[in-house]
Amino acid sequence: MPAAPITRRRLLLGGLGLGLVGAAGGAAVPVSPVPPTIASRPRSAVPAVTKDSAPGNALVERVWSQARGMYVELVTMRPAGVSAGPLPVCLILHGRGGAARDYIPFGIPALLTGAVRAGAPPFAAVAVDCGRMYYMNHGGDDPMRMLVEEVPRWLAHRRHAAPTAVLGFSMGGWGALNLARRRPDLRAVALASPALFQRWSVAETRKAFASERQWREHEPLQHIDELGAAPIGLWCGSEDSFAGPAREFIRKAHPEHAAITKGAHDNAYWHKVLPEIMRFVGSHLA
Repeated sequence: MPAAPITRRRLLLGGLGLGLVGAAGGAAVPVSPVPPTIASRPRSAVPAVTKDSAPGNALVERVWSQARGMYVELVTMRPAGVSAGPLPVCLILHGRGGAARDYIPFGIPALLTGAVRAGAPPFAAVAVDCGRMYYMNHGGDDPMRMLVEEVPRWLAHRRHAAPTAVLGFSMGGWGALNLARRRPDLRAVALASPALFQRWSVAETRKAFASERQWREHEPLQHIDELGAAPIGLWCGSEDSFAGPAREFIRKAHPEHAAITKGAHDNAYWHKVLPEIMRFVGSHLA
């Protein structure tokens, strides 16, 4: 069997479903902080979202995606109290059945504000509708091409910086790793309960892949050496059905940060770990 190709990442490692609020059409959206879903707070410089959290700012716009062949919503979230102007951008990828504007009531704007008030350098978060299927081309609907080609152009037109970090939830974590294969310039990749598949027999049950060949071409666990050199952080609940694949990813990819702690594949777990995730992203965008 021929030796695996030596890539930059390999060289570096060698020594070792939510509610909806808001309005479309470019209208600013009032943000109400979400109540805490977990009593305990992780050790982090970023406060958890509570009823007393200061809201951030969010803008929802409807834009035409040639890559997807449809209008999609582009959601830009910024911390409150930060002067207008370009900020480093973290792209947020939703899970299956999710939508970009879900992250407003989920509390991302409030977390951005809390991070700044805790002393972190400010950054913005941008989410965009990527559909119900995995981040592949399905019959001409190509969300990955939208992320790579169109989102930076949309943001530049609005005088925002191109995304240099990505945070993916569930299926979005799968998409984030595939984006990292195409964007070697990323400065951080954060994965919240990534939906990874160790075997085709399991992936096939998702009815998202046209064939085993398509799964093998896109499954991140099959392409660890192509992920580039961006620091990776992974968080997954120990009771999550994806905990096994997450552990395999940790063994193979040696991410900079890895945490498998008590929790399931749900909002409660993600609210618990999000402050730590935001600190991870912010530290690499400073």
